[in-house]
Amino acid sequence: MPVSQRAASVAGVKVLAIESSCDDTAAAVLDGRAVLSNVVVSQDEVHRLYGGVVPELASRAHMSAITPTIERALDEADCGLADLDAVAATYGPGLIGSLIVGLCTAKTIAFARGLPFVGVNHLEGHLLSVQLEAAVDFPYVALLVSGGHTSLYLARAFGDYELLGATRDDAAGEAFDKVAKLLGLGYPGGRRLDELAQSGDPVAHHFPRARLKVKRGDRRFDFSFSGIKTAVALHVRDRERADDADVAASFQEAVVDMLVDTSLSATRHVGAPRLVVAGGVSANSRLRQRVVGDAGTLGIEVVIPSLRYCTDNAAMIGLAATMRLERGQRDGLDVNAAAVADLQQLSPP
Repeated sequence: MPVSQRAASVAGVKVLAIESSCDDTAAAVLDGRAVLSNVVVSQDEVHRLYGGVVPELASRAHMSAITPTIERALDEADCGLADLDAVAATYGPGLIGSLIVGLCTAKTIAFARGLPFVGVNHLEGHLLSVQLEAAVDFPYVALLVSGGHTSLYLARAFGDYELLGATRDDAAGEAFDKVAKLLGLGYPGGRRLDELAQSGDPVAHHFPRARLKVKRGDRRFDFSFSGIKTAVALHVRDRERADDADVAASFQEAVVDMLVDTSLSATRHVGAPRLVVAGGVSANSRLRQRVVGDAGTLGIEVVIPSLRYCTDNAAMIGLAATMRLERGQRDGLDVNAAAVADLQQLSPP
């Protein structure tokens, strides 16, 4: 079977992992591949007034939350710093100020305790997040879809990833948040838009689906969401009646169409047997419903993490670090934070 349940407890190195790439402060403790704790502290209240993440405020909030978050993760795992075998943290991509808080904290702990340190690419964490709950065989195509990223990768094996496509402008999650703001839904917008869309008509409005022309040298499976965002903005400006639920449902359906159609086309093109969907937008109810249904008709297996592992979390960072430690890999304490980090070049800067 390509997917099998993991044992409840797996003996191995005990890793403290820290994730702070955007606006969630997260810490987790893993024993081998068993998650002992996974704590996430949200900054929603900090950014709600502004309708989006303010980088400077995010950095300051991480500074306040990082120590109590780590302490809580250790408490829930029933262990102390002396029980750890290694420390890991996200080095990028993400907001540079946010990354520095988590990365410097992790390196300080590693230095003080004389522990191995592993810097983890945030995107690899999402790509491997499905492995936290089940052993998913390689190869697979991974759709990584969030507020900052919309990319398709062919994962041939652990550490062997090929970029098949990416957004040429806005990320899908960014488009969700901006349309939610246009509709006055508040923050976090993507989640609220999903809730509103469930009471709307997905065919009430026909918003454009970007079908990109491929020129020589272009990636074949790229995305674009700027056009649909503009179309919704013009509709909201010119409309004469309140139809927020229909607008939300029609917009969501168009974005899901683009995500699902392109992802399944890429999966069939490379001949992969399964598609993994991960990242914050993978929590969207319509996306989960459509991708499973459409893939089923094509004989493609779909694997999506549980909701707690869809959004940013430290357990996925700990898993990626554990898999690297199992292969004898570790990093020096001179690892730098990187706002942009290519998943195909996994060595930290």
